[in-house]
Amino acid sequence: MRPFIGIPLGLDDRGRWNPARDYQYIDSAYARAVADCGGDAVALPIQERAEALVERIDGLLIPGGDDFAPPRAYPQGVVFDPAPERQIEFDRRLLAHALGRNLPVLAICYGMQLLALHFGGALVYDIPTDRPDAGPHRLPERDGRHGVRVETGTRLAAAVGETPEPVNSRHHQAVAEPGGSMRVSARAKDGLIEAIEREAAGFCVGVQWHPERMRGRHREGLFGAFVAACAERRPA
Repeated sequence: MRPFIGIPLGLDDRGRWNPARDYQYIDSAYARAVADCGGDAVALPIQERAEALVERIDGLLIPGGDDFAPPRAYPQGVVFDPAPERQIEFDRRLLAHALGRNLPVLAICYGMQLLALHFGGALVYDIPTDRPDAGPHRLPERDGRHGVRVETGTRLAAAVGETPEPVNSRHHQAVAEPGGSMRVSARAKDGLIEAIEREAAGFCVGVQWHPERMRGRHREGLFGAFVAACAERRPA
């Protein structure tokens, strides 16, 4: 049977779509990538019993999302779009329980940052302010790309190769420190962390780019490795 892969939804609690309602949403590209690689995506709306949901899935995909609010004031003109605390708390509970069950985890953009924070890591809250030596990382949606260097012997290298095609880049926050039991598995040419993974056994990979919106090994290789790891967890 095809593995069930849970994907938590984003939350609009500020009335951006309808001032009278809370909306939960997801880019359909994630489900398409999962399906194309042999899995079935299951939407996980925010609710009380996060742990019960994790008991029913074979893997967890934490997608991109909004910003993590910085712990200090930033210069005027630096704009943040904070993810709702209710969403972050729900995603934290999903992640903790998935890791506790040793489920495969693929974390993308916001998801990678959440993964680092779970393991005691730290963030770059605004790349131009905190890392003025870095190159641009908010690139045009359609064809903006930059190169990455993938570490030899990592799960990421097995999935996408050690010299992959350049990646898309739509972020102004990043991981500064991956946290305990995590390792850096890719960096941009300017040294900024672009991917992390858990050193222990089991599939647990975070990437800063959006492979669901790419072609080739970034999409098929990475999602394929993730879905295959999820399939191994599914009872015969």
